Amino acid sequence: MSIFDDVLPEGQFQEQAFGPHEGYAGVLLASSACDGHIADEEVQSLVTILGRMKLYQHVSSNRFGSMMDRLLGILKRKGPEQLVEQAVAALPTELRETAFINACDIVLADGVVEEDEKEFINTLMTKLGVSADRAKTIVKVMVYKNQG
Repeated sequence: MSIFDDVLPEGQFQEQAFGPHEGYAGVLLASSACDGHIADEEVQSLVTILGRMKLYQHVSSNRFGSMMDRLLGILKRKGPEQLVEQAVAALPTELRETAFINACDIVLADGVVEEDEKEFINTLMTKLGVSADRAKTIVKVMVYKNQG
């Protein structure tokens, strides 16, 4: 029992469900953090990717900042795996393959693919419902894109 139990109404500070914006950004943020740290190149890729998407066209910078703060808080408290669970549940079907493509791009952004990142991408492929053949093609293209 906490001292807050007597003061705060039950459920007052429960986490709000994710919408498509949080879902997409959550997948990409988890991708950048899946190896235990977030490289500068990964942050730049994440911001660039989200900034180009129609999904975020009408999101104010304040709302975007609040959303990212919320996602970072979940990432810190629960880790990338739990963030992905919540994010995938809110991600529209038509954006799942695109999220996978961009997650691969972020993992490759720093030029190193660690074992944790490989495992993460394999798990993400399954969670997003991307076929193994399709995922292999996507990974090949993203490797070529990020060479040099």
